[in-house]
Amino acid sequence: MSFTPQFLHARLQAFPRPAGYQVAFSGGMDSHALLHALAALQAQLALPLGAVHVNHGLHPEAARWGAHCRAVCTGLGLDYAELDVDARAGRGDSPEAAARTARYAALAGWLPAGHCLLTAQHRDDQAETLLLQLLRGAGVHGLSAMPVRSGLGAGTRLRPLLDVSRAALRAYAESRRLRWIDDPSNFDTGFDRNYLRHHVMPLLAARWPAVAANLARSAAHQAEAAALLDAMAMTDLQAAAGAAAGQLRLPVLAGLPPARARALLRYWLRRATGTTPSAAVLAHMLDDIPRSRGDAQPCVSWGGYELRRYRDTLYLLQARPEPAPAEALSWTLDAPLVLPGAGGVLHARPTTGRGIRRAAVPDGGVLVRWRHGGECCAPAGRGRHHALKKLFQEHGIPPWERTRIPLIFVGERLALVAGLWVCEPFQAGPGESAFEITWDAAAPAAGAPGAAGN
Repeated sequence: MSFTPQFLHARLQAFPRPAGYQVAFSGGMDSHALLHALAALQAQLALPLGAVHVNHGLHPEAARWGAHCRAVCTGLGLDYAELDVDARAGRGDSPEAAARTARYAALAGWLPAGHCLLTAQHRDDQAETLLLQLLRGAGVHGLSAMPVRSGLGAGTRLRPLLDVSRAALRAYAESRRLRWIDDPSNFDTGFDRNYLRHHVMPLLAARWPAVAANLARSAAHQAEAAALLDAMAMTDLQAAAGAAAGQLRLPVLAGLPPARARALLRYWLRRATGTTPSAAVLAHMLDDIPRSRGDAQPCVSWGGYELRRYRDTLYLLQARPEPAPAEALSWTLDAPLVLPGAGGVLHARPTTGRGIRRAAVPDGGVLVRWRHGGECCAPAGRGRHHALKKLFQEHGIPPWERTRIPLIFVGERLALVAGLWVCEPFQAGPGESAFEITWDAAAPAAGAPGAAGN
């Protein structure tokens, strides 16, 4: 299959019309061919067109590469933008993954609303990705390799060249006498992808000439299977979804066949976090959490997230620092109080008829503490004291949240449980001057329920 501007136009027309097209332009052969073909379509597309170059700051020639990309865009009459990122890998991190993460975080933040970012991954890249995923033991979603279209920031990302070979792109570039950058890191076989590209794929192609096309076709089949799994999991999630985002009803999950339960859990976690845990961690979630005692507090952690169970519900949470310290904090109520760690912020607003009676607050203010055990409160209107543990249970507050909820004391008496109850006799009466105390709790998870008072 040859590559031409007409081929590219047909591929673009198969997707919804965006507000504009931007090419992720590294300066290499693949992205230069894509950019050149797009520029040839300016009159037909009648849309804003441009290119964006990401300077990773990892190579001494990075500034020269940026200047080259700018000159190419000027020659083609296209807008040009350049983004600088810190793509250095942390200890134990993959340099390739670190650069990719930094690059797409910058691109997602930059992409104009409604625009489509075109990237130049082609059929050979897709074949390499499938092999890498196979060698990592990936499941169906991993073996789908790279999707043709996906969301990115306020716009979308499109890979229109996944049916085009590297050889076809080279033929196009050479026939147009394009000048491109050869990044020397692309020849470093210490990187897994480069090892496959330069050592493994040539051997496979010598025996099976259509290897790249066949592997790319297999990735497309896997993508179809993944879509079917997701459709089934979406149906199951409608039945299993908890009362709030980030909650899953355990009896529904436990009632599914094992393979279907795994599909549901993977789908739910991927939608909420953008990642899925390993097969071993997933097995831990499905085996250990449901089988733990009813009074236990099971927790499985991975990648900055936690999965916990309370009663018959699974909770997905972001991992947070340990609960707030035991020592009390003095608060005069005249300014917000920022709580340590991930404790959030307390606010006090003068009001009338609700909250803590102003007359009950001494000149020195109040004390903010956290639960030790044994505290009691008589919630306004209930008439008698109850153990705080009992009140939390009645209100369905999960155990891991209870030690994070700020308690407001006047002297040695509990006056208010942030976000939940004012205790007698501190409740303001009708028309009585008071302080309304609110708590902005630190968010426990993306898509997960907040603590009481959030």
